[in-house]
Amino acid sequence: MRDKVAVIGAGTAGLIAAKTLCELGIGATVYDQKRRLGFPPMASGIVSIKGLEGLGIDYARAVTNTLYGADIHAGREVMHIMSKKPMARVLDREKLNIACYDECVSKGARIFTGRRLGPKDFEDLHKDNIIVGADGAVSAVARHFSMGAIRRHVLTYKAEFNVSPHDPRKVDLFFDNAVSPGLFGWMCPNGRDVLEVGVGIDSRHGNSRSAFDRLMRLGEVREAVGSAKAYGEYASIIPMRTIRHMVKENEEVLLVGDAAGQVKPTTGGGIVFGGNAAKMAARAIRDHVESEKRLGEYETAFMKRFGGDLAMHRAISVFCSRMGTDRLAALVKAGKFMGAEGFLSRYGDMDRPSLMLKRFFLRGLAD
Repeated sequence: MRDKVAVIGAGTAGLIAAKTLCELGIGATVYDQKRRLGFPPMASGIVSIKGLEGLGIDYARAVTNTLYGADIHAGREVMHIMSKKPMARVLDREKLNIACYDECVSKGARIFTGRRLGPKDFEDLHKDNIIVGADGAVSAVARHFSMGAIRRHVLTYKAEFNVSPHDPRKVDLFFDNAVSPGLFGWMCPNGRDVLEVGVGIDSRHGNSRSAFDRLMRLGEVREAVGSAKAYGEYASIIPMRTIRHMVKENEEVLLVGDAAGQVKPTTGGGIVFGGNAAKMAARAIRDHVESEKRLGEYETAFMKRFGGDLAMHRAISVFCSRMGTDRLAALVKAGKFMGAEGFLSRYGDMDRPSLMLKRFFLRGLAD
């Protein structure tokens, strides 16, 4: 039985997996093809405070802003959500990766950057190591070990502008399937003098750069950006379904993070789900090495805890993606009439819609 672990990919999920393994007494080595981890910062970093705190990362140095709410735009309708308490952090993804890297090394993990691994490298590592694939949405580990492929993706494109946001406490979300079918556009203040504008689009409906150009033509976006020039423009790919097999038991191979499709289909966010999965995978590996328990317990535990919420995110995403702008606007208007602004301001949960549903029914019973 293998008793060491090779983690392929030094993103947030891979580094959390390696750190947790070392804390549990299992040797871990991390390999990443990039020399500069977390760069370029292709993904946005809006993460719920509740979810972030549960990962056990010292992320303070990565915070660029704190969000209290959101304006949700659909046609001419706008839903205003504003909590009295902070709800999310905006993070510099490169600094977050550096924080995870430092914690990982401090626990005893070895990390090799600038290492692009091929089939022979995987086979050589696999002789002595359990393999954890944390190598992103188009995972070479998943492909090499025949663990299936993720067929649904969202393509994103984002840029930054040196402008002062109208309200640095909130993010603007634009739901318009004529602009960004399959996801939404956003304006997020990355501090008091930087505004990030971005868009996500179902890969079946075109490319993200064209969607970004359509978003930039919206009146609210033009007004916010003014004559400022874009910089820091990056595109990325995000999985929108979990992979068929997160574990290949007989090969002792596991997938975490984007490689496993552990991403919210409503937003494309994966730090919270992927980070929790990495910790679960590490514990399953420890139990496998020490007590010969099945590695498949990792996938079972993940789906038991998060499967319902992922399914709800997926259902919401599919429901909204089938609506035209007028119907989305009518939905927002109806939600406002029914008190959704107040409810979401008080009980909104970016990660766990199942918890919001419970609170909705409990509130209804209490009323």
